[in-house]
Formats: sequence, structure tokens, C-alpha cells
Amino acid sequence: MLADMAIATDERLRAAARRLAARIVLDLARRGTALGRGIGRLRAVPASTGGDLDVDASLDAVLAGRAERRPPDADELVARQWARPELALCLVVDRSGSMGGERLAAAALTASACAFRAPGDHAVLVFAGEVEVLRPMDSARPAAAVVDSILALRGHGTTALTDALCAAAAQLERTRAARRVVVLLSDCRTTDELDPVLIARRLPELVVLAPAGDTEQAEDLARRSGARWAALTGAADAPAALAALLG
Repeated sequence: MLADMAIATDERLRAAARRLAARIVLDLARRGTALGRGIGRLRAVPASTGGDLDVDASLDAVLAGRAERRPPDADELVARQWARPELALCLVVDRSGSMGGERLAAAALTASACAFRAPGDHAVLVFAGEVEVLRPMDSARPAAAVVDSILALRGHGTTALTDALCAAAAQLERTRAARRVVVLLSDCRTTDELDPVLIARRLPELVVLAPAGDTEQAEDLARRSGARWAALTGAADAPAALAALLG
């Protein structure tokens, strides 16, 4: 009976995460349109700009040149080049003792929805006294499996925020994306001796979602590091908050 109840609860949470994911847009264009997925994608370009010749796509230009008894111009030929992805995301979820209960429930549901919507280049980290990598940046682990791990989190322990941000920075080093963003879900009540601002300043882009009513530390971190932050009353606030922070 208890196992059946747990399964039913998990299914309801996954369904809630998918509904929330439908309202979340992550590839907003604060620094250019971000639509790419994965480690890179092929794009068609004029052969004059380099790349590998696409024989099939260039056939019409070759035949036209032959009919006119001239070599085809390089601008008429089509080549393929690898383009780097535009967006990489690192989700960082605080599961320490101060983030227990409803706070962690909102953070976990928000992170799960983001995991369903994340670009190909994304990582998911959780932390308390230690950092755990649920999905490395170059992993092919399915979103559903990652979401199950997130939704199973329980809040306990200290808050190694500096270590978590260091781990996020390391994940971002593994992507070639043009825009690299850390989304931190935390009250930022660090127990580290080292000030997390030092590493936060070195991140390409940091946005913080903090529980409403306890945002003082998150606001201070954002102010001193140049990050952006928003308060979450619940997971339902996440779509608007992320749109404002990432757009």
C-alpha cells in the first residue's frame, strides 16, 4: 500500500513538472537568440566562407555552370559548417536543511520543469554539505530520470554554496555554447568559510531563484557579484521569474 502511494505521488509530481515545463521558456535572448541544442549543429553556408562542400545542395549550381561553360562561383555552392550551441544551462538546487519542506518542494518542481525544457547542453547539480552531479554537461541521461532524482530530494545538512558554484563553473567549462547560464535555486545561506561571491563573479551568467520571505542573502550575493535574482512564493512563480531574469 505504501509503495503504491509513493508511486502515485511520484506520478503526480512528474505530471505537475511537465505542466509547469510547458509554461517555461529558457532560450530567451538577453545576449542573442538561443535556439541551438547539443554540442553543435550543421548549418548551410556559402562555400566561399569555408566548411565542407555539400554536393547534393550544390548540384544545381554545378549543372548551371556546366551549361554556361563556366566554373560555378563559390558563393553559389553550399557548404556545411558546425555551429556551436547558443545556450548551455547549469541548474543548481540547494537541498540543505534551511531549504527543507515547502521551499525544497518549490525548488525541486521548478528545477524538474527546467530539466524537461533544458537545451541539449545542460547540467544538473544538487548540494548541501557536498555537491552531487545528477547530470553532467556532456551526459545523455534522459530528462525523466533526472527529474525522478530531483523530485526525490530531501532537505538536510549544511550549505556548501561556494563548492556548488565551483562545480557549476566546472560544468560550464565543458560546453562551447555562446551563452552559459547558472540557475541557482537557493536561499544562499552559505556555511562555507570562503565567500561565494568570489566564484559567483567569475561565472559567465548567474541567476538566483530564492524562497520568498527569505531573500536577504540571495539579494546580497546578487548585488555583490552582478547576478540577477527573483523571489519564488511557489513553483507557479517560476515561468514569469525566469522570463524576467533570462530575457
